Amino acid sequence: MVQNEKPQKTTAEQQPKSVQRTAEPEKPQQSPAEQQPKSVQRVAEPGKPQQSPTELPPQSIQETAETDIDLRSSQAGNIIKNHVIGVMGASLVPIPLFDLVALTGVQIKMLHSLAKLYEVPFSKNLGKSLIVSLLGGIMPTSAAMTLASLAKAVPGLGTATGMISVSALGGATTYAIGSVFMQHFESGGTLLDFDPKKMRDYFARKLEEGKEVAAKLKPSKAQ
Repeated sequence: MVQNEKPQKTTAEQQPKSVQRTAEPEKPQQSPAEQQPKSVQRVAEPGKPQQSPTELPPQSIQETAETDIDLRSSQAGNIIKNHVIGVMGASLVPIPLFDLVALTGVQIKMLHSLAKLYEVPFSKNLGKSLIVSLLGGIMPTSAAMTLASLAKAVPGLGTATGMISVSALGGATTYAIGSVFMQHFESGGTLLDFDPKKMRDYFARKLEEGKEVAAKLKPSKAQ
């Protein structure tokens, strides 16, 4: 007898079920923008300038720069004040002319500290010559300091008067020198382009101001 033949399966029926599943119609593919997470899409929205995590707004940068300038100016003011006190203390030495040498040394150290603060190259010899040039423009004050120092050679009242006079004048001139170089460095100047002649008027004004500062400090506070 001839056996009944089994009906043949179609090609699709012959494939395993797993293959059949993969053959399902493909879903419409998403564009690259649609595939990105929502958080990324929000960042990529047009019309909004993106800033890096470390980038600061222009206003914040300006405020930071102004804060740095104010801080440096305050530090420069403290340097000047501390050296004024140092000069007034050194001027109380009762030895004639030795006080003037000590005074010059303190002023040069002050100039060095200011140059370091403003990141200006410093030369001891150049700094000293600039200070001498500034003081040369106020001959009466320089002469008064020399006479006050020599007065220390006179026992008693002469020594006391000389000590107080040199201390006050030394403090005032130190304040004026520091203020002049502070203003010059803040404007972007250096020791090489410093012109003592152009700064003498400003130096004279700061000298008068320095006399008031020295009077408030008093020699006893300078020790």
